[in-house]
Amino acid sequence: MSHLSPLLKQSSKVCAERGEGCWLIANDGKSYLDFTAGIGVTSTGHCHPTVVAAAREQVGKLIHAQYTTVTHQPMLDLAERLVGKMPDGIDSVAFSNAGSEAVEMALRLARHATRRANVIVFNGGFHGRTMGAASMTTSGTKVRNAYHPMMAGVVVAPFPHSWRYGWSEEEATRFCLAELDHILKTQTAPEDTAAMVIEPVQGEFGYYPGNSAFMQGLAERCKQHGILLVCDEIQAGFGRSGKFWSHQHFGITPDIVITAKGLASGFPLSAMAASQTLMAKGLAGSQGGTYGANAVSCAAALATLRVMDNENLVANAAARGQQLWDHLQILRQQYPQLADLRGKGLMLGLEIAQSPDKPLADLAASLTTASEEEGLLLLRCGTDSQIIRWLPPLVVSEAEVDDAVQRFTRVLARVIT
Repeated sequence: MSHLSPLLKQSSKVCAERGEGCWLIANDGKSYLDFTAGIGVTSTGHCHPTVVAAAREQVGKLIHAQYTTVTHQPMLDLAERLVGKMPDGIDSVAFSNAGSEAVEMALRLARHATRRANVIVFNGGFHGRTMGAASMTTSGTKVRNAYHPMMAGVVVAPFPHSWRYGWSEEEATRFCLAELDHILKTQTAPEDTAAMVIEPVQGEFGYYPGNSAFMQGLAERCKQHGILLVCDEIQAGFGRSGKFWSHQHFGITPDIVITAKGLASGFPLSAMAASQTLMAKGLAGSQGGTYGANAVSCAAALATLRVMDNENLVANAAARGQQLWDHLQILRQQYPQLADLRGKGLMLGLEIAQSPDKPLADLAASLTTASEEEGLLLLRCGTDSQIIRWLPPLVVSEAEVDDAVQRFTRVLARVIT
């Protein structure tokens, strides 16, 4: 009998013993091609030798140095390396443990810096499970259900979900920007609005990417009204989209960047970055935490960045993502139940549905279960868990992408008759 909380629901029956690159090996010895990457966390694959070596060395020198008590070199070096990856003007970093905490830090900084109360988020966004982050999350009710009342001051604007609306991208974008303007006139005046917080490529809701017209429209309105633009890059950032940051696809420069997941290849670490000028507008003592910027996690993050640079993982994410996209589009021509394909790079969502209002959640579940039997691990997302997400480590090879698609092709032939 397991003593784990019954509220924790595993998506597979696999009990992992070890991992190697894009593979997980279960305690019964069976190998699985892992296209979940711990929900986008194991960016350099499982147990990359460079990351392992860095963590081992750091464990032998210093495990925990509480970062509001003393500094330590891995944290200082990581801050410098991260700033080197940030958009121009962002030159200050605050660390925490998880994405939700980084979202909370960004929310607090935005309110402090602007002395405004409200934030605009976008329908379908996922920002975390803590109170502030959950209040900003609308990807599904499970994060907020029976948790009310939520934090005040959050206003939800539409995101250009063109497939869901049944419109072209241009039509959806025009509608969303017009509604945003209406919201600024009816629900939160610009002078009351601290920030707009957005996933440039939405994760949990179904791997919907924004587009240049929409994202630039947000940036223009933020600049016009003195509203901060916050890009939640927790899942789509750190190379996964085929660019280092997913907002780079859309020609914008945010005021605040939030990152986590792939940052340290599996070690718990998150960061919120802004300009020194903006950071200085926060209140003293408003950032910190017991385990933030853990020395081992920082060492692993530095090693992760070395691997990403040395092995050209951002370019690999773009190339392997296009390869996977092309394969899945071919399968869509054969199976109408594969209703839509969305995403960027190695962050693709395959919608299993008859139409936007008729999801085929049971079929999606059958496909992921059968894929596990074929030795391929996949996850689902979406309001009805009807979307199969393809999220391999950024080190995935051309042969491994082909292997995964071949396994999934066999599953389709077996499950869809």
